[in-house]
Amino acid sequence: MKYAGLTDDPDASRNAHGKPSDWWQCSFKNEKEARQWLKDALARPSYTGKAEGEGWKYGYTYLITNMTTQ
Repeated sequence: MKYAGLTDDPDASRNAHGKPSDWWQCSFKNEKEARQWLKDALARPSYTGKAEGEGWKYGYTYLITNMTTQ
């Protein structure tokens, strides 16, 4: 299972999630684009995450393992 989320501070988010080795991120032009990306990711059966919260400049994913924090 993969985790997907949005943030304005990808370094802090990566650290908070346990510094996943497969961390992937992308940037967005606006909040609408970011929220749609997250909605689409969470609609996939292999993804989980949180659709609420602050931050929208960067989207990120990583594989959930026993070494990561969701």
